Amino acid sequence: MTPVTVNLSPPFELTDEAFFQLCQSSPEVKFERTAAGELVVMSLAGGEGGKREADLMFELVGWNRQSNLGVVFSSSVGFRLPNGADRSPDAAWVKQERWDALTPEQKRKFPPIAPDFVIELRSETDDLDTLQAKMREYMENGVVLGWLINPQNEQVEVYRQGASVEVRNTPASLSGDDVLPGFVLDLSRILR
Repeated sequence: MTPVTVNLSPPFELTDEAFFQLCQSSPEVKFERTAAGELVVMSLAGGEGGKREADLMFELVGWNRQSNLGVVFSSSVGFRLPNGADRSPDAAWVKQERWDALTPEQKRKFPPIAPDFVIELRSETDDLDTLQAKMREYMENGVVLGWLINPQNEQVEVYRQGASVEVRNTPASLSGDDVLPGFVLDLSRILR
């Protein structure tokens, strides 16, 4: 199912607290909120998408446990970006010192921080243009490195702060560059 965007206008504007409570009271539904305050209702992943996402998380968490450089987040976490949007990448990573600078309350709710690294994994129902716009939004809000993995086209778009998007066709792996030193994601279980 394609995500549904609902334009909420007064008197139905969601405060930050009301949006957080909506998400907490409806854990079976994934919500995001655009910078304009629109509510985005997203569907659950199918079996193939969920398997791919689990493989991604396994690799990222394994690297992070060895490097101990930051904190890994799943798609169930919403981040409050500087532009006011609440976004939930399929996988995210934040440097430890940036995470540690947040208050306990900020860590408990939607962290008001742009991750250092994000991954968006395109499902069969995801619109590519929408995901590309989301990746640009991440970069405009301070994300340093992002990967848009597109199994349908066997492509990966690599987004780097201050650089043009790099499109890779059927790559065997991806490197975390200086952002995730030593991290190499094997794409054999994800792209095929």
